[in-house]
Amino acid sequence: MVLHDWEKIFERKISEIALSEDPAHDLLHFKRVVSLAKKLSEKEKGVLEIIIPSAWLHDFVIIPKNSPLRSQASKLSAEKAIEFLKLINYPAQYFEGIIHAIHGHSFSANIEVKTLEAKIVQDADRLDGIGAIGVARCFATAGVLKRTFYNLNDPFCNSREPDDLLYTLDHFFEKLFKTAETLKTISGREEGIKRVQSMRTYLAFLKEEIE
Repeated sequence: MVLHDWEKIFERKISEIALSEDPAHDLLHFKRVVSLAKKLSEKEKGVLEIIIPSAWLHDFVIIPKNSPLRSQASKLSAEKAIEFLKLINYPAQYFEGIIHAIHGHSFSANIEVKTLEAKIVQDADRLDGIGAIGVARCFATAGVLKRTFYNLNDPFCNSREPDDLLYTLDHFFEKLFKTAETLKTISGREEGIKRVQSMRTYLAFLKEEIE
């Protein structure tokens, strides 16, 4: 079976898992991460037989961001993904690489990624969290968690430490801008620079509207 045919199976399975009540982790998120992973792989020359299933299945087990089990999500996803891949008879020679890529993609897991494929999948997932789509996902998550948009007195954290458990806008300063600094591949970092600029442009327009 060619990789394109495997992808159809991965997408069908993920369409059953992706949470419609969480727009930040719906099927469109998986599609974007896969697309990004492919683009990065074209430049970085990674093994697609590892990258594509890892990108499709990276959030095979979805745990809410405010759950105490959040740090275990990528480990559980890797385990369940391999169970699924065994069930559909995906070539076992790629399992080790897939496990590492899925386990290592998450911020909360804090795993050092050591393979090119894992770096590509991690970069693809993190890139989807920044830029214009990152802004959309950030506020979508705020809606799910019923979190206030910004601090009235200091919305841009000029004189206080950001606290994204309370204020959505603080997440830009606590995590989103820093995400670009964690990207591992050259092509990922190049894209990250563009996406950071789009977020700064958004905040500049927002500043005009709310201050």
